[in-house]
Amino acid sequence: MSMAAKRAGGTHPLRLVGWGLVALALSAPLVAMQFTREVAWTASDFLFAGVLLVGAGALIELTLALIKCRSLALAVCAAVVLAVLLIWAEGAVGVF
Repeated sequence: MSMAAKRAGGTHPLRLVGWGLVALALSAPLVAMQFTREVAWTASDFLFAGVLLVGAGALIELTLALIKCRSLALAVCAAVVLAVLLIWAEGAVGVF
């Protein structure tokens, strides 16, 4: 992205995709609950998922802003994503 776009308040398209995926992940159970009884999330489930996903997104944003070494930043982002997947999987079976 050009410096002019950054100064003008432009947003990188990958940021929009990332936050869109967070919104999609949070809205998918809500939509599924309208069609099946197999998905039965409570408000606390949505709160847990929201804190987890928004926290991870914020951590990735912070990582990309602070770490200038691209390979290190990608490694940290991959670790954040893997941690989210592990916590999500453990939460799905009722560990958390």
